[in-house]
Amino acid sequence: MTRYAFTLFLSAFLLFGVQPLAGRYALPWFGGTPAVWTACMLFFQGALLAGYAYAHASATRLPPRRQVQLHLGLLVLAVGALGARALMMGSPVAPGPEWRSTGNEALLTGRLLAMLAVTLGIPFFVLSTTAPLLQTWFSRARPGLSPYRLYALSNAGSLLALLSYPFLIEPALSRSAQGRAWGVGFLIFAAGCAACAWDVWKRAEASAPARAPEQASGGPDEPGDSRRPGPWHSLAWLGLSACASVLLLATTNQLSRDVAAGPFLWVLPLGIYLLTFILTFEREAFYRRTVWVPLLIVSVGGVLRAFFEGPHWPLSFQLLAYGGALLAGCMVCHGELYRLRPPPRHLSAFFLQVSAGGVLGGVFVGLVAPHVFHTYSEYPLALAASCAVALVPLLSPTPHEGMMGRLGRLARVFLLASAVMGLGVSLLDIRREVRVTVRNFFGVVQVLELGVGDPERHLFALKHGTTTHGFQLAESSRRSRPTAYFTADSGLGLAIAEQRRPREASGSPAALRIGVLGLGVGTSAALAQAADTVRFYEINPAVISLAQGEGGYFSYLKDSPARVEVVRGDARISLEQELERGEARGFDVLALDVFSSDAIPMHLLTREAVTLYRAHLAPRGVLALHISSSHLDLLPVTLAHARDSGMHATLVINKSQGDRLRSAWVILAPDAEFSRGPSFSGTAARVYRLEAKDGPTPILWTDEHHSVLPVLRREPREPE
Repeated sequence: MTRYAFTLFLSAFLLFGVQPLAGRYALPWFGGTPAVWTACMLFFQGALLAGYAYAHASATRLPPRRQVQLHLGLLVLAVGALGARALMMGSPVAPGPEWRSTGNEALLTGRLLAMLAVTLGIPFFVLSTTAPLLQTWFSRARPGLSPYRLYALSNAGSLLALLSYPFLIEPALSRSAQGRAWGVGFLIFAAGCAACAWDVWKRAEASAPARAPEQASGGPDEPGDSRRPGPWHSLAWLGLSACASVLLLATTNQLSRDVAAGPFLWVLPLGIYLLTFILTFEREAFYRRTVWVPLLIVSVGGVLRAFFEGPHWPLSFQLLAYGGALLAGCMVCHGELYRLRPPPRHLSAFFLQVSAGGVLGGVFVGLVAPHVFHTYSEYPLALAASCAVALVPLLSPTPHEGMMGRLGRLARVFLLASAVMGLGVSLLDIRREVRVTVRNFFGVVQVLELGVGDPERHLFALKHGTTTHGFQLAESSRRSRPTAYFTADSGLGLAIAEQRRPREASGSPAALRIGVLGLGVGTSAALAQAADTVRFYEINPAVISLAQGEGGYFSYLKDSPARVEVVRGDARISLEQELERGEARGFDVLALDVFSSDAIPMHLLTREAVTLYRAHLAPRGVLALHISSSHLDLLPVTLAHARDSGMHATLVINKSQGDRLRSAWVILAPDAEFSRGPSFSGTAARVYRLEAKDGPTPILWTDEHHSVLPVLRREPREPE
C-alpha cells in the first residue's frame, strides 16, 4: 500500500501546488483581477474532469496491462513536455511572453485558458488522472480494503500544498525556483507512478484470467453490491458537487476583490473546500447534521452582517464570516455527497460525476454569471443552495423522533428557511440611489446618485465592487471641483502644484505632462490647466465609457481645459509597449491609482514596474503612488522602492472636503527638497518626509518574489 499512498499524496501535492504558481504567472498579463483566478480554476477543474474521464474509461474498458502501457506512455509524454519548456523558458511552468493580454475583454478568458493548456496541459492532465486510476488499481490489487481512505489521503496532500504555499513556499522561493522545484517533484511522482504500474503489471500476469474492474468486491465496510447507481444518483452527485464548487469560487471572489488577488486569498478558501472533502470522505461520523446545520445557520448570519458592514469591516471578521460559511456549506454538500457514494466497483464513475459537478460550478461562476448577473449574485445564491441542501433531510421525521427532537428539527427548518430568505433579500439591490450597474471581466461598476434635493450634497459616485472610486458634484457651478482622493490638498494635487510652481515663477510655460494609471471618473483632469496634457491608462472599458460622459453622470474629462488622452489596456503592458517603440512620455508627474474594488494589482507595485515608471519620467519627474487601502499597509512597499531607486519618499494623508474618504499618497521624488516646497508646507494635509532611517521596515516586491501576507494589517498606521 505504501507505494500507492506515497504516489497519491505526492500527485495531489503537485496538482494543487502548481495552481497558485500558475495564477501568479497569469495575474500580471490579464489585469490582476479576481476573475483571473476564476478562469484559472475553470481550467484546473476542466483538466481534472478530463483526467477523471480518462481514468474511468481506462478502468472500465481496458485490461490491466493495456492500462499500464497507455499510462506509462502519457507519463513519458508529460516528462518530455516539461523538459522542453524548462529548456525554452528556464522553468517548466513559465508561459512565454506571447501570451500577454491584448486588451480585448471578449478574448481574455479564452486566451488565459489557452495559455494554461499550452503551458501546463499535459502534466496537469496526467496528475489529475492519478487519484481515480490508482485507487481503481489499488481496489483491484487489494479487494479487502476500502479505497476511499486513499481519496482522503490524496486530499490531505492537496491541503498541505495549499497551506504551505503562502506561508512557506511563496515567501522563500522566487517564481522560477518554485517552477524548477515543481519539475523535480514531478519526476519523483513519475517514478512512483511507474512503480504502481509495475505492481499492476505483475498481478495481471499472476491472475489468469483477471476479473473485470466492475466485478471487484467492496471493502469490509462496504460489501459487494450489484446494483448500479440510477440517474437520480448521478444528478445528486452533480448537483451537490456543483453547489460546493460555486460556493468556493464565489467566496474567493468575495474576499479577493477587497484585499488583493493573490495566492493567500486563493488558497484559503480552496484549503477549506478540500478540508471538507478530507473530513467527509475519511469517516462518515465527521459529518453530523446536528452539528453542521446549526453552524451553517450561524455563519449565514455572519455573512449577512458582513454585507451590511461593507469592506471596512475588519479583515479578521470577514475571514471568519466567509470562511465559516464556506466550511459549513461545503461540509453539508460533501457530507450528503458521501452518504450517496456508490460501492467501490463504481468508484471511477462516481469521481467522474463529482468532477463534472465541479466543472459545472466553474463554468457557472466564470462564464455564465458575468453575463447573467449584474452583481456578484452567485455568492448568496450558492449559500442559499447550501441551506436548501441542509433543509431537505430535515423535512422528513427521523425514526423514533420524540417531542423534543421534533421541536429541534422544526426550529432548524425555520432558521434555515429564514437564512434562505435573508440571502434572497441580499440579492435584490433595492438601493434607490443606483443608476447604472455594469459587470464584466474586471468586476462590477455602479453609478450612484446621492444627496438628491440638497444642492450642497448632490453628487454622482462611481463604485467598483464595494469601494468608491471617485465622485462628481452635480451642481453646474461645482462640477469642475476636484473631489475624493484627488483634491488640491491630496498627495497628487500637491505634487502637481509643486511641479508647476517653479515654472510659473520663472515665467516659462507651465505646461505639465501628467500620467495617471487608473481612470476612475477622471477627477485628476480637474487638477490640470489649459497647457497641460493628461494621459490616462485604464483597462476597464465600462469605466472609460462612464468617465467619457456616457449617461451624463461624469464630465471631468470633457470639462478639463487640458488635453486629455485615454489609453485602453493594462497600464503596465501599455507603458512597456510605448517604451519598446521609443515613446517614453517624459511625465512630470506619473500617478499610480489602480484599484480593483479596494485591492491593488500587486504586479503594478513591483521593482520592475517602478523601474518602468521611472523610465517614463522627465528628468525631474516624480511618482505619486496612491496607497489607501482598508486591509493592506502598502507604505513598507513604497518605502522599499524609494530606497531601491535612490528616490526620496513623502507620505501625504488627508480627508477630502466634506466627505469621509481618507487618502494616503506616497510621493517619490529625485530631489530631497521637493516636498519642502511651498505647496507642501502650506497645506492642511499631514505631510511626513521619510528619510532612510524613518518609517516601517521596507518590503521590496519584485515580479519573481512578492507576498501579501507581510502587509496585511488590522488598523491604518501613520509614522510617529
